[in-house]
Amino acid sequence: MELSSRSEENLQVVRVHDTRIDAAVAIEFKDEMRAKTDGGSDTVVLDLSAVEFIDSSGLGAIVAAMKHMGQARKLALAGLTPTVDKVFRLTRMDSVFSVFPTLDGALTELKS
Repeated sequence: MELSSRSEENLQVVRVHDTRIDAAVAIEFKDEMRAKTDGGSDTVVLDLSAVEFIDSSGLGAIVAAMKHMGQARKLALAGLTPTVDKVFRLTRMDSVFSVFPTLDGALTELKS
């Protein structure tokens, strides 16, 4: 599981470079997210534009990463592919997270 992180003004952007977040990588994803976001910005944008498939384990790992960040911090999602977006809508997780169609759109809205 490859994740990269960068800071942009008062935000942290974490990009997933793999095409899948599923049971095979969910624990590794969760551990990497914790390592990347510990002590980071109050707002983290998770760029999922490269992810083409997510299952319930992957969804759970994203929720676990959000919970690990705590209530004072925010995890937003950006760049969901149609298949991943459908999973978030079907499970109503789109009401739990702020979801943005593009990373640029997320950065524009969250920086203001």
